[in-house]
Amino acid sequence: MATAEIITIGTELLLGETTDTNTRFIARILRGLGVDLFRTQTIGDNTGRIAETVRLALGRADIVITTGGLGPTVDDPTRQAISEVAGTELVFHPELWEQISARIARYGRIPTENQKRQAFIPKGAVIIENPVGTAPAFIVETTRGAVISLPGVPGEMETLLTGTVVPYLQKRFDLHSVIKVRTLHVSGLGEGVIDAKVGDLEALANPTIGLTAHSGVVDVRIAAKASSEGEADLMILQVEKDLRIRLMENIFGADDDTLEGVILMAVRQRGWSMACFEFQTEGTLQSRLAKMRDPTFQGGKVLQALPGSLVTEALDVRNEFDASVVLGIVYDSAGERKDIHVVWVTPHGQEERQLSYGGHPKNAWRWAVNMALDGLRRTLQEMR
Repeated sequence: MATAEIITIGTELLLGETTDTNTRFIARILRGLGVDLFRTQTIGDNTGRIAETVRLALGRADIVITTGGLGPTVDDPTRQAISEVAGTELVFHPELWEQISARIARYGRIPTENQKRQAFIPKGAVIIENPVGTAPAFIVETTRGAVISLPGVPGEMETLLTGTVVPYLQKRFDLHSVIKVRTLHVSGLGEGVIDAKVGDLEALANPTIGLTAHSGVVDVRIAAKASSEGEADLMILQVEKDLRIRLMENIFGADDDTLEGVILMAVRQRGWSMACFEFQTEGTLQSRLAKMRDPTFQGGKVLQALPGSLVTEALDVRNEFDASVVLGIVYDSAGERKDIHVVWVTPHGQEERQLSYGGHPKNAWRWAVNMALDGLRRTLQEMR
């Protein structure tokens, strides 16, 4: 099984000025190819450090993919760093310079001399023409594997990776395996409780089971490696059945499902509509419900003052929005205790709860919203 490492290059990434989305995209592509990704790193625009990082990665992995540092400026040192690792020199390619000049001319600009740097490629490298940008990519092959250097601009990187690099990897490394992932979403149980219930499954070698805790929600990831998608799906299905027996109604969805989406669907299936209100949560609940773009959600209110009665407020909101279901959250951050007051009103009645939050204040809103949504979800389930 081929192994890989990803190295993103750019001082702007280290300074937090730019968000790295390339690693996630590449990781998912490698997963689909059945390649084991063991390490990802971010390095600044320094030739020596890039060369050292790539050299070490090549000692561990078959495939090393870099992104960034292929631009025309002095602080784009990836080409030089890779050539040093390969023990070769940079070679100017006139045909690349013609392509680069033609693309720049399309924008009504005259190519500058410094942009010629992009036409210099490590000697002996496989050139990857860039049809959507001015920075050509390249592959330096080694005895064991290959270093693949791609542009840092996400759109360019994605185009070259899927259009050229993936076919190259499939042929060079005879890739026929796949890695598929299924993620179950659990609410109402903490990570420790879930671990106690499924700990023996977490020890499996294939599929592998992993837990990722969010505020009020825990993801249970099932990853299967197989020779075909069908085989991987079957392996995942067998484990998922076991997980569903153990975790039962605490599983509210899978993969792209969200608590708010599940609730809006349940409300819509009953022919009802929904509204909400909240206090001191920065509009988090309303934002999440509105983002679903479901006409079932009629709207919401962000209160400017603590309501005297949650139930009375909920009934007022129900009348204001002509909604069947109202969910309300009040976050009381005064004092040492951080209390969450939740209320929901449905055509079948009303319920009010008080929850105490002991985590970091910045996570309180997300936790409060998830706990409130989960409470309403369970109430709607009981109405079946």
